[in-house]
Amino acid sequence: MAATGIPQPEGPSAPGEESVLSSAYRPLTFGIVSVVLLIAFEATAVGTAMPLAADELNGISLYAYAFSAFFTTSVVGMVTSGQWCDRRGPLPPLATGIALFAGGLVLSGTAMAMWVFVLGRAVQGVGGGLVIVALYVTVSRAFPERLRPTVMAAFAASWVVPSIVGPLISGTVTEHLGWRWVFLGIPVLVVLPLLVMLPPLKRRASGPPEGAAESAEPADSAGEKGKADRGGRRIRLAVAVALGAGLLQYASQDLRWLALLPAAAGVTLLVFALRVLLPRGTIRAARGLPAVVLLRGMAAGSYVVAESFVPLMLVTQRGLSVTLAGLTLAAGGATWALGSFTQSRARLEPHRERLIRVGMALVALAIGYTPLVLVESVPVWTLALAMGIGCFGMGLIISSLSVLLLGLSAPEEAGRNSAALQLSDGLSNVLLLALTGALFAALGGGSVTVVGEAGGATGAGAGADGAQPAAFTAVYAASAVVALAGVWVAGRLRPEPGADEPAAAAEPDTAATAEAAVKAE
Repeated sequence: MAATGIPQPEGPSAPGEESVLSSAYRPLTFGIVSVVLLIAFEATAVGTAMPLAADELNGISLYAYAFSAFFTTSVVGMVTSGQWCDRRGPLPPLATGIALFAGGLVLSGTAMAMWVFVLGRAVQGVGGGLVIVALYVTVSRAFPERLRPTVMAAFAASWVVPSIVGPLISGTVTEHLGWRWVFLGIPVLVVLPLLVMLPPLKRRASGPPEGAAESAEPADSAGEKGKADRGGRRIRLAVAVALGAGLLQYASQDLRWLALLPAAAGVTLLVFALRVLLPRGTIRAARGLPAVVLLRGMAAGSYVVAESFVPLMLVTQRGLSVTLAGLTLAAGGATWALGSFTQSRARLEPHRERLIRVGMALVALAIGYTPLVLVESVPVWTLALAMGIGCFGMGLIISSLSVLLLGLSAPEEAGRNSAALQLSDGLSNVLLLALTGALFAALGGGSVTVVGEAGGATGAGAGADGAQPAAFTAVYAASAVVALAGVWVAGRLRPEPGADEPAAAAEPDTAATAEAAVKAE
């Protein structure tokens, strides 16, 4: 750690030095990358099938819920996984998360009503939250610091093939067999990643971290009970965050004065819980780790929300089939991986902060361009180019922020801080979906229809009353504002000189601290 507090690259590697593909790391690298590959294929395939699923279940007005349910419950999974990893290692939450992830897909795929579909997405979100934090802890525990940027680049590269073939496969299956088979077919892929990664994971990253084990040696039973109570309290706070986010999402769809009551309750729950679950100073973008956590949410929230509405916009406003609408996003996986590969170059390590700012500017540019495609004279292929540029920026941002977070975290805090990073990611998605969902509904977005020849899905396009350009424009305007604000936050990633980052990265997890923080408000 240099005087600035930013993790610095280690010395030049010797010619025979190990890499992520050397015999010591190869099985685990392939295993965890396989899990990310599964998540990537699910995201691209399900996103493509979502417009027809919501239309068949008469749930277009609840379209945002299908995404926000996943992100809302993932908050609980993330915090639970962080506590679980710090106490028992990443193996138990990873295996449990994959099982829940598959179970949620089955529930959504067999749904006969929109609320059941959303419930399945919620179960899937818990599993996804468990998995993603466990993967970050695995990288922190099993790989030396010099190899972590390469592992993050491999994570991004695993999105390339799914982003290209996922929309094509999903669109073809949706049009010829039905959207349900997209959800029901993915769980079959769960078995292989588990078989590949469990043995090397047991050898290299099982059990609690060394720091946690040492700190536990002099503790008596009361001390252990206190730790368990604090861990349980953080999980209860995560449930409060999920409940608060759910109340805000509900209020955003109601659009009546009475909706202010659940909205106020949701804000209260979020303010109370997030002061403990996020590093101190996150909301005000304090320098160092708090800014890293905040920027992760701003980047992910602005881009993911904008991307979520692309298939629906192209199907209902430009008359594309679900296959072509999904393929518009296909180039994104390759350019995201390219951006992540770029940030992994050792010679760019001193310029990591600048790379992130450039990435945020590219994301804002891509989001700002998207609503122009609502104009009939603008070719749809230009949107594919813009989204590809935005994904390159996301590749620079997400991988770099992950590297910074792991470098600024003590070993025994890797789970907690990784959970905070993912919490910021998931919560920003929920809050922005609530905001954009309210704008979308208020401007008539719920009236768009997905119909095709003879009412089928083959030529899915806009219905007679399906043109609602103002609703989609509002979604992208809100997302672009958040992305532009992220450019400023990207300038605050360097900690204050002399700050002891690993020791002071996260707010102390005690009831007294939480109560004092609330009183200070």
